[in-house]
Amino acid sequence: MIADEGFAPGDKFYSENKLTTQLQVSRSSLREAIRILEVTGMLSVRHGKGIFVEAPSIRPQDGFLDWLKRNDQSLQEHFEVRLIIEPQVARLAALAATPDEIDALADNHERFARNSLLGRTTETIDCDREFHTRLAKATHNKMLYALIKSLATSLFDDWISSFHTPGRMDKTVFEHGQILEAIRNRDAEAAMDSMTTHLRNAIREISGTSSP
Repeated sequence: MIADEGFAPGDKFYSENKLTTQLQVSRSSLREAIRILEVTGMLSVRHGKGIFVEAPSIRPQDGFLDWLKRNDQSLQEHFEVRLIIEPQVARLAALAATPDEIDALADNHERFARNSLLGRTTETIDCDREFHTRLAKATHNKMLYALIKSLATSLFDDWISSFHTPGRMDKTVFEHGQILEAIRNRDAEAAMDSMTTHLRNAIREISGTSSP
């Protein structure tokens, strides 16, 4: 969103109110995402003035991994933060992915579906994480790739927990297929919408499972 909408270092970014409305996430999850982007050097929060875009001076994965080690996150927070970032990843991948990268995503999806059908949970989770990191790599945005790769490698337990929701694994196979089809068609808006639906479905089902 930052680069895509023309923000440059020093520019004032959107307000929290606008971001929560635009992204349809809770204020607490938005603030966690902003803190992550502060750690990576992409944003700074200036009290009384707002949120500003910065030029990062560190490798994003270094600051982010350190932040993850020092903070506990709930499974729902994990998905809400991804909801802020990954729809734009899917949109950019639809525009920038090479034919070879799309073929690799298709191969991943076939392995994902096969492992899910055979009940191979560990292999299925590996394919799921690979799909999201391959999408990020296909944006050709090194910072986005580093952030998504950090999430995928550092929050393995959350990835496992998300598949404990009944039916979520099969639904994920279907939803990944929709994202892949949009990317094949170079339909950036459909890719973004499909990723948004995918993550919102996961959040809704996880919330329902955790409710008393």
